[in-house]
Amino acid sequence: MNDLHKMYFTMEQYLFPMVEEEIGELTAKMKEFLRVVEVVRPARFITGALSWCGLGRPLTSREKLLRAFFLKSVYDLPTTKGLIENLKTNPSWRRLCGWEHASQVPSEPTFSRAFAEFSERNLAAEIHAAVVTENYEDKLVGHASMDSTAIVGREKSCRKNKPKKKEKKKRGRKSKAEKAAMTAEALAEVKTRRLELQPGRSLEDNLADLPLGCDWSGKRNSKGKTEYWCGYKLHLSLADGGIPLAAILTSASPHDSQVAIPLMQMTSERATILYDLADSAYDAPEIKQVSKKLGRVPIIDPNKRRGETIELTPAEKVRYRERTTVERGNSDLKDNYGARHVRVKGHWKVFTHLMFGVIAITVKQLFKMLI
Repeated sequence: MNDLHKMYFTMEQYLFPMVEEEIGELTAKMKEFLRVVEVVRPARFITGALSWCGLGRPLTSREKLLRAFFLKSVYDLPTTKGLIENLKTNPSWRRLCGWEHASQVPSEPTFSRAFAEFSERNLAAEIHAAVVTENYEDKLVGHASMDSTAIVGREKSCRKNKPKKKEKKKRGRKSKAEKAAMTAEALAEVKTRRLELQPGRSLEDNLADLPLGCDWSGKRNSKGKTEYWCGYKLHLSLADGGIPLAAILTSASPHDSQVAIPLMQMTSERATILYDLADSAYDAPEIKQVSKKLGRVPIIDPNKRRGETIELTPAEKVRYRERTTVERGNSDLKDNYGARHVRVKGHWKVFTHLMFGVIAITVKQLFKMLI
């Protein structure tokens, strides 16, 4: 577990003054970037195919490239080309990432290949899970607020999110076991609602069942008008203080409620949570049952479309006010950490791009809790 108090004191008293002697005065954003690097410690995640094994031409340091992508997110730079230009012209940024001279900054294709490798390994999500687990291992989370936000993509909508693979049919009569298996599959297909199937499945199975391709969706805004977008939807669960506990990226079309149970399963592996807060979109009996099964108290705004609604008690209404935390987190990610200018294509690359911002917000809010 990270001792944030000790880390904060060490950085303020020793690290920042030492770095200022080398590169000059540090701005608030530079200090934020250094905090991210100190908490994440990128070197420990550069293993396997990301590290040089001693054969062939040495790879460009993936650790330095990982630092550069964190720098891009912290400074909300829209493109990798802009990041490279800043690294070549700004000695302070360049040295913080680990390059002494402008000629050492890799080319844009090298950045692109490294980003593709990080995406294939889902490295950013792995880093975020490690940061949350290390800092919440022995702590209680009062409220976990769930919500989603639209992510506009730069690619065409796919026709099928999950194309079915054609299987060769077996010749001859079917055995009793095969007939029984077919009957079980037929019963499962009848239960078309994803929510009915999720409580009895593992986190991995629930995540594998979610659609991931880019598609269209619409959502009614605060003025009563429906806004449409082509892209994805980022589902977040934030703890008190605006600290992201878990994030899942899906297609734009799935309803918010279909990702609530996977989010709760994911957060249960990382922290002990007392209350689940969500708006009326999550008002479903399956979600409440899973929340109670995990030892939490669900406080969900009643959905009037369900007929008779049970109003929240005065005490629950007071706790429900904390749900605005996730809305502020969504706005922060879009306004300051790159979620408004997604330039990559494909689910895993978009998710990696967003997760760099989620990690930066996580570290920022963790240290804010100390001040």
